[in-house]
Amino acid sequence: MTDYQYPKDIYTEAEPDVNTLANLGPLAGLAGIWEGKRGLDINPKEEGPVKDPYIERVELQPIDAQTNGPQLFYGLRYHTHIVQPDEVETFHDQVGYWLWEPATGNILFTVSIPRGQTLMAVGKAAPDAKTFTVKAVRGSLTNGIVSNPFLEQSFTTESYEITVNINDDGTWSYDQTTLMTIPGYDKPFEHRDRNRLTKIAEATPNPTALAAQKDGE
Repeated sequence: MTDYQYPKDIYTEAEPDVNTLANLGPLAGLAGIWEGKRGLDINPKEEGPVKDPYIERVELQPIDAQTNGPQLFYGLRYHTHIVQPDEVETFHDQVGYWLWEPATGNILFTVSIPRGQTLMAVGKAAPDAKTFTVKAVRGSLTNGIVSNPFLEQSFTTESYEITVNINDDGTWSYDQTTLMTIPGYDKPFEHRDRNRLTKIAEATPNPTALAAQKDGE
């Protein structure tokens, strides 16, 4: 992740700013509620790859700063809900956090889906970066992937990578690749997803920021 040396004092907590939205670094452009209607999913079937269009709604809300002793994160809690065009049934559901560590430049992206799979992808970016990539790898203890027994046996996820671009027009887009080993495929399969998101509502300030606003009134 980084060669940054954390303090030897692992118990004294960092003193965070109350306003998360002002301290998100490269994640600042993600805060809010978003919709994307041009998603494309390339997924594996027995007969070969299939392309599925999808419509996506993502809510990314700031959380209070998080500390592990001297380690400090600012972040966004998110929920992604996806359906296919003209359908009601959920095509994909996902929750987790985007986290920014100012001291190191590390970005952490946690993913949990109700198919029985969880991962943490890690990358690095400058505070003003408009594009960044995070990656998770099967077997890693710091940016790993954990799957339920069926997925581990039948759709073994070897790696996960997502690149995010904050666009000049206020939208953001992503391109992600999940590399899987699947019985019957002669090489690892690249499960691809990509979409462009447009903001439909602003984020709500985190609890400590709201409290500070009230105290200042």
